[in-house]
Amino acid sequence: MTVVVPQIASSKPGAWSQANPLGSRKHRIVRCRWKSHEISRSNKTLHITSVIPSLQGDASTQAPPDLPSFIFKERIVYLGMTLVPSVTELILAELLYLQYEDNAKPIYLYINSTGTSKEGQKYGYDTEAFAIYDTMKYVNPSVHTVAVGTAWGEAAMLLSSGEKGHRAALPSASIMIKQPINAFRGQASELEIQRKEIRTTKQQTLDILSKGIGRPAEALEKDINRPKYFDPWEAVDYGLIDQVQCTWRGCAQSLLII
Repeated sequence: MTVVVPQIASSKPGAWSQANPLGSRKHRIVRCRWKSHEISRSNKTLHITSVIPSLQGDASTQAPPDLPSFIFKERIVYLGMTLVPSVTELILAELLYLQYEDNAKPIYLYINSTGTSKEGQKYGYDTEAFAIYDTMKYVNPSVHTVAVGTAWGEAAMLLSSGEKGHRAALPSASIMIKQPINAFRGQASELEIQRKEIRTTKQQTLDILSKGIGRPAEALEKDINRPKYFDPWEAVDYGLIDQVQCTWRGCAQSLLII
């Protein structure tokens, strides 16, 4: 960053400096605080490597707030992408951090995700969802889940794995359960190994869904042979969630605080 000033009141690190706005309109007051000692002068030009700006004026002139940090402060974790390793890493870190910040207050997990695949294309490993599920059960605080938008596949599994009585969806949410998908590649001798692994993954998915929904795994296996979609009220009847959150008049169910 380069700031051109006609006169410098002080150049010591840690000091506040103000240009003297004399003459041309091009000169304006610049307030900054030196954070680095790497400052050089050349023809009345300061090369500043790091600056902490001072906030002046009303809210309309300031930079927008860091909204993710604000909602995280309220113990809200937002899953809004396909489950890929970088997303899983962030979700796990947030769950673990919130546990050690306060291991009694609940954590609110908002879900808007298509799971590990999107439009039939596989983007992540099924173990990404299993890692989040295990961490949800590992941390001491209860995890309250809410579906907003889309909760498909592995995302629906995580939705149903929230604290019983505190699993919800907004009225326009779409929820879908399905069996894991995988594209086999490699030599013929490796295909049987991969088939065995996908069968193990499918059984693990069924076991987790069975615990959350309260239905036997054998019955669920028939339902997930093809994608099965639910609106929020159907998801309540099926056992995926416990409540539908809505506030307007005429809504089929009243607002329930999660």
